[in-house]
Amino acid sequence: MKKLTMLLLLFPVITLWAQSRTQGPWWPHPLWGAEDQAGASNWITPEKIVQASRWVQAGKVYELGHVYEREMFVPDNRTFQLFIPSFPTYGPQGENKIVFNDELLVAQIGQVGTQFDGLGHPGQQMEMEDGTTTEVFYNGYTTAEMKNPFGLQKLGIEHVKPLITTGILIDLAASLGKDPLEEGYEVSLRDVKEALAKQGIEETEIRPGDAILFNFGWWRNWYKDFVMDGTRHPSISLEVVQWLLEKQPSMVGSDAILDGKVFHVHVELTMKNGIFNLEWMNFESLTADKVYQFMFIFTPLRIKGATGSPGRPLAIR
Repeated sequence: MKKLTMLLLLFPVITLWAQSRTQGPWWPHPLWGAEDQAGASNWITPEKIVQASRWVQAGKVYELGHVYEREMFVPDNRTFQLFIPSFPTYGPQGENKIVFNDELLVAQIGQVGTQFDGLGHPGQQMEMEDGTTTEVFYNGYTTAEMKNPFGLQKLGIEHVKPLITTGILIDLAASLGKDPLEEGYEVSLRDVKEALAKQGIEETEIRPGDAILFNFGWWRNWYKDFVMDGTRHPSISLEVVQWLLEKQPSMVGSDAILDGKVFHVHVELTMKNGIFNLEWMNFESLTADKVYQFMFIFTPLRIKGATGSPGRPLAIR
């Protein structure tokens, strides 16, 4: 009888929590439902991949990521260190005296170098319907559902599908005649539309599930100590974020961080809508050939419970 009384007392709290989890300010996702953990990678269907393949004409591959190395700038208390513990690491073994080399990598997995933000990366602290305060992430997943010292219990990067789609590069540095863009420049929607027009791309050509990338020319500063200074790198305005929401891309990316002083990209695109964000790309080869539409490929590592992933973004034309 005491157990039944306790359950009856807890029922209103459980009901309120369930309501806050199943319906909230930005959840459940209107297209993919309350249990979804794949976000905008759901746009990548066999049909979408076939459509993207039409851009491949010469089979030329463009590297859109930086090399991961000790010399790259790493912010805050993050680290990237690779060691070869001994040379050779193993051997010689067997009749042919074979030897092997292994490495030890000590690093943040998803938040150094060219980095892909998973859906478990940005969240927001908020008050729930039952009066409690907690952190909430994509699709309404909360700290209680996700927290574990050995990896996320929900929204781990392993749920993200391979991103193989049409890529569109918006070359703002070329359009504005400033390469790189001046420090702290906030890109307006007018800037974006003018760049697309100069590149001969109609807005109607942008389809749901495409990858929309922004070139600020900031890749030129990759080895400078101010490259990740949030007060200095360019960003996009809130009106550009709202425009992106209308276009429904699978992911966005740039050669810096798209956010300015306010984290509109992380909040509105990734947290609320599941649109992925790839930061600190390298557009040197793509802009040199003035290639603006292409087949885009990025496959995050399937590391269970990770908040993000390194990777090797590619454009093929």
